[in-house]
Amino acid sequence: MRKKYILIILSLISVLLINKANAQSTDDLNLGAMVQPVPLANRFLDSSYFIWCGSVCKGNDNKYYMLYSRWPRKDGYMAWVIEAEIAVAVSDFPQGPYKHIKVILPARGKQYWDGDCTLNPTVLKFKGKYYLYYMGLSAEPKVTLPIAIQNKDWWAYRNKQRIGVAVAERLDGDWKRFDHPIIDVSTDSTADDALLMTNPGVAVNKKGKFVMVYKEVGKNGTMRGSNVKYGVATSNSPIEGFVKESKRIFERNDGKKDWMIAEDPFLCHYNNKYYAIVRDVVGRFTGDVGAWALLQSDNGIDWKESKYPKVIDSRIKWEDGTKATSQLERPCLLIEKDKPIYLFGAYPMDPKRNWSCNVAIPLKY
Repeated sequence: MRKKYILIILSLISVLLINKANAQSTDDLNLGAMVQPVPLANRFLDSSYFIWCGSVCKGNDNKYYMLYSRWPRKDGYMAWVIEAEIAVAVSDFPQGPYKHIKVILPARGKQYWDGDCTLNPTVLKFKGKYYLYYMGLSAEPKVTLPIAIQNKDWWAYRNKQRIGVAVAERLDGDWKRFDHPIIDVSTDSTADDALLMTNPGVAVNKKGKFVMVYKEVGKNGTMRGSNVKYGVATSNSPIEGFVKESKRIFERNDGKKDWMIAEDPFLCHYNNKYYAIVRDVVGRFTGDVGAWALLQSDNGIDWKESKYPKVIDSRIKWEDGTKATSQLERPCLLIEKDKPIYLFGAYPMDPKRNWSCNVAIPLKY
């Protein structure tokens, strides 16, 4: 009998130790320690197109699909706001090589809210369907490409950015689009999101609660608008009912004022927490301007820096020992069997942004 009690006590201690280890691993997620040098072969590029964004998901056929944005190189980098389109590519391996399949969200006419441009894809699988959150816009001016940021018509397009969702049964299938954004700018002209909303990051927890974080700009009487801020909205549905929270997120209350301190949020729900990977625009989170930073939240609304905030340096290291010449943008994290296995990011091939690709960064768990 005594031996039986001892075995029970030992079993209970084992369970407690496992639970403690799991809790510790959740709080101590250190993606930066997992990052490995990047093979040059881990680049998805097209000689005719800028390739931007890159949301990667494993399909039911065990292949890997990258939903990404592209627009013609001949029209210059700044043409993204006028003619970007979301396409899909496939690979047998998470790191590639990826092969373009087709455009899934093409231009569809100025009568639609997203008729000119689609960008910033982030894809989720939920109850057997795929949900693609993205930025779309439609504007009136007819422009000649290439176009410079100093052109007021460029800003007319930029300020029409809104957030939508599309639904599909297959990642390489037909995507159903909707006639209205899933969430729209505020009708209050003094609100932080009165001018535009873009860059959605979306995650869903085990109870089916959806959290969306997004970039927002308010009105201030100029074409550029106010400083960039970030908001958050929640819903119990993947396609409707998102309610905005009143608080702003991804900020530092240190008295400093910058036009933007975070950009390109990627969101996931992992080990019972929400995590966000953002580009650390001015180095406020990591001390490295342009690095990627890891933030965390228990509820998706109240955010703080993680214990190990730096995910990647502002210049990643290639496998041959050299460093990248540009910062990576548009983070994406691929988790498989509860393990982070790859980071993905958009990479300008040269500092003048004459070409771009998507890069797969291996992680050693």
